Amino acid sequence: MSARVLVVDDILPNVKLLEAKLTNEYYDVLTATSGAEALEKVEREKPDIILLDVMMPGMDGFEVCTTIKKNPLLAHIPIVMVTALTDVADKVRGLEAGADDFLSKPINDIALMSRVRSLVRLKMALDEWRIRENTANQLGVVEESSHVMAESVEKANILLIEDRGFEAQKIEQTLSADSHHMVIKDSGVQAMGELAKHDFDTIIVSINLEHEDGLRLCSHLRSNERTRHVPIMMIAEDHDMKKIAHGLEIGAHDYILRPIERNELLARLRTQVRRKRFQDRLRATYEISLSMALTDGLTGLYNRRYLEVHLQKLLAKNTENNKSTAVLMIDIDHFKDVNDTYGHDVGDEILRVFAERLKNNLRSFDLVARMGGEEFVVVLPEVADDRPYMVSERLRLAICDEPIPCKTPDGHLRISTSIGGAIIKPEEQATPEEALKRADVCLYKAKKDLGRNCSVFEDIGKLDAANYKPRGRPELDE
Repeated sequence: MSARVLVVDDILPNVKLLEAKLTNEYYDVLTATSGAEALEKVEREKPDIILLDVMMPGMDGFEVCTTIKKNPLLAHIPIVMVTALTDVADKVRGLEAGADDFLSKPINDIALMSRVRSLVRLKMALDEWRIRENTANQLGVVEESSHVMAESVEKANILLIEDRGFEAQKIEQTLSADSHHMVIKDSGVQAMGELAKHDFDTIIVSINLEHEDGLRLCSHLRSNERTRHVPIMMIAEDHDMKKIAHGLEIGAHDYILRPIERNELLARLRTQVRRKRFQDRLRATYEISLSMALTDGLTGLYNRRYLEVHLQKLLAKNTENNKSTAVLMIDIDHFKDVNDTYGHDVGDEILRVFAERLKNNLRSFDLVARMGGEEFVVVLPEVADDRPYMVSERLRLAICDEPIPCKTPDGHLRISTSIGGAIIKPEEQATPEEALKRADVCLYKAKKDLGRNCSVFEDIGKLDAANYKPRGRPELDE
């Protein structure tokens, strides 16, 4: 996996050594020899990961890391702090400043490369979601971009899989500082049962479980649809570096070595919780923007864009299944007069209730969409016999039989609707445009030639309402 790595160190031989190692793994390496130069290159080049020395004159690594993480446009870039410092307090300080890991010199090559590959994968995944968030910004779904460092790190749901009772108790006591809800299981089987019922923000897994392979469990968690996006933190021994590297390769996010240092555990878990909530926020924003792109903001129905794509799929499917599809074009009669007389607010009320009545009188898998203005489309897949005629009459009567409540002097308004229908037989292989056009021709006849408040189909003309009385609820009309 190729990526751009920024190496920051004031000692040139250290820079050259890391540059050689990374280049040998086909990474594109950028270098900086001071904190100020590093900040300038991060701003200009937007690297995929930063390897940052701590002990530098002037601006040290802690200050550089803090500055980067305060910038919403840069905060998602992973930072690995590299230093000769061995004090736990320094490691925790780096993690609390926003660093993703803290490697000590001399650097273990296995640890370095596995960490770089793991963090680059996470960065690329976040980049995809951030691109989608930018689209949401353009659509006006959110007013400003999310910021990973602004996410809360408290009250997360944490699943711990650990069969050493004293270790589990120590971890639970440590994490109580952030008011997390902890669930502790001592086997993978028990854990999977819990995961089937509840969602978690982070899963902590001991890879030294006595009766099962902790790495295999990590692999299963990563491949499971329900836990695929949940951060995994491994607990391991100092001599487990090859296992740790393998765990990072298969998708674990982080690790901590025994004996577990409480402040380091807190700092590492906060990073994972923060990243999970950031990605969840990006995903939610994207889903909102996708919904906005495919639905009508006023009525909540699908819009024309979605209708045309989905109708094409339905027509293709029904051709394969040798079934017919009915397309109904529906228009509110004299809607312009409603807007001109009572104003657009009343018109909007009419549209919302109209849409709701259409939905309530269709099966769950029938499609209803707003084409624009007062024009709607209903698609009935896999129809037979006279069902389209009965549905059309049900919809028409649902509109005209009961006044629509709205802000008029009387508190309600009676309206009617005209419907044009076409039944697309499988052998016709019609395009969505052709199907909609055929239904629209019938709608025109209903409105212009036959006095409105009626249903017209291309094969039989205006429906005689007495012959097509609805049988009841939509689900009964099979």
